[in-house]
Amino acid sequence: MRSVHRPSSLTDQAVESIRVAIISGDLVPGELYTATELGNQLNVSRTPIREALQELARRGLVQIERNRGVRILSTSLQSLIEVFQIRLMLEVPLARRATQLKTVATAAAVEEAYEAFRRAAENGDPELVLRADRDFHRTLLAGAGNDKATQLLSEQRDFVLQTGVGTVPTSRTAQECFEDHRDIMEAFRQGRDAEVGSALARHISHTATMLITQETRDRPEFADARSAEAIDWLVH
Repeated sequence: MRSVHRPSSLTDQAVESIRVAIISGDLVPGELYTATELGNQLNVSRTPIREALQELARRGLVQIERNRGVRILSTSLQSLIEVFQIRLMLEVPLARRATQLKTVATAAAVEEAYEAFRRAAENGDPELVLRADRDFHRTLLAGAGNDKATQLLSEQRDFVLQTGVGTVPTSRTAQECFEDHRDIMEAFRQGRDAEVGSALARHISHTATMLITQETRDRPEFADARSAEAIDWLVH
């Protein structure tokens, strides 16, 4: 794991370092870790570690076991479906609202995030693409002016990432990931809020299906025919 440096909140830095370690697989789902063990790896005292673990437990990334430590949670099919359902419920109307409220400043911010996404896709590095993808969504939705919803969606994205680094490069290339956002961006540029919403719903549904199929290769319990219906009812 990355060592924590001290300029800002140690708890916040510990949250981020542990979160990244979970996503990268350095901390293994199902395994039990102690606060002391994690503190030694991050070179941080137990208090910030405990506070960080409480926050990660709230997000659903870990489970605290009294007098034993913390267990890294694996993602169930139902949990994964619920995350994408939440994304469809929140992101689609937020994106439409962001389009309706678009200003010169918010449009410029979205263009900048989209351009950064394009550069990351050309680079082909999965980590860069993942970050640029996240930043594009976050910047677009920020235009709706609902910080609480944006924060919740950020946490849900973290939860999904427990399943791996994402669909890139396992199920699609970096360029394919970028191209899957093109219709969202074109509709946003034209100020067509309904089209932004439908394009975003298509994208989220497509990503959900791809990620569930990807997980099924190693986890047969993910092969549930009802999973498509659980997502589709929010799209149609």
